[in-house]
Amino acid sequence: MICPNCKADIDLDEDELDEGDPVTCDECGAELSVASTNPVELEVATEDDDEDEDEEDFDEDGEDDEDEFEEDEEEKDDEWS
Repeated sequence: MICPNCKADIDLDEDELDEGDPVTCDECGAELSVASTNPVELEVATEDDDEDEDEEDFDEDGEDDEDEFEEDEEEKDDEWS
């Protein structure tokens, strides 16, 4: 395999790869992902890939769901005091 970023040779076991698998170039340190498996192609991983995983922990307004729950509980406690 060839790194799409620096063109260095990357030694990978092509039979063990699945589409979307993360790969790091040892030469330039680029974060890559497997774009296809037949033929095997690599692409530079975009920041959007990482953001999709992070967004699962947050609700629509970008706040952590656990924090919102804790705030609601505090408000209820204040109302009863």
